[in-house]
Parts: sequence; C-alpha cells; structure tokens
Amino acid sequence: MIFVKRDSSGAILAVSREPLPTEPSGANPWQPARGDEPEVVAFSHAVVSEANPLGTTDLGLVRVLEDLIELLVDRSVIRFTDLPAAAQAKLNERRSTRVAMQELRLLDEDGGDLI
Repeated sequence: MIFVKRDSSGAILAVSREPLPTEPSGANPWQPARGDEPEVVAFSHAVVSEANPLGTTDLGLVRVLEDLIELLVDRSVIRFTDLPAAAQAKLNERRSTRVAMQELRLLDEDGGDLI
C-alpha cells in the first residue's frame, strides 16, 4: 500500500510507501491510496519526467537508431553480425514484435483479412 499527501484542493503533493509523521498540529495528512489510481500514476509519471527530461525522447531515438542500423546493413556499410550478440538479439526481438503488431493491424475486427 502507498500513502499520499494532498493539498487543500486535493491534488497530490507527495507519495510515500509508509505514512510519515503527523504534522505539529496533530493532523495526519497521509491517506492510503492504490498505486493504480489515475492521479497516483499521473503524479509518478510527472516525477519521473522531471528526474529524467531525456526520457521522453528516448523511445523516438531508439526507433531512429533501429532505422539507421537497418539502413547501414542494407547498404552493406556494416554487417548485422558485426554487432554484439546482445544488440542483435534486441534488434531481432523488436523487429519481430513490430512485424507481429503490423499483422494484427491487417486483420479486421471479425478476424478476416483487410487486404
């Protein structure tokens, strides 16, 4: 269970794994909450984004690098086997996942082919 501290309007100010000490007035501002509550999830994403501002661009950059590697291999500038085994495995996994996702898009809601 997690605990949240809210401001006077109900917005989350802080999240903790355990309730922290009460305030000098004796009030306990920490309320139990579930980790999957939309407000808690949004607060967590905001904290992570502030801690790592490059994180929002990382996924886009990953795709750019995948495309660049594919282009270099296609033009025989590098061989796929020149890459470390771990990199080959990750690239193959992502490629097969993209192919599987594309195949899902080619099926209509009834399971029939769109093409």
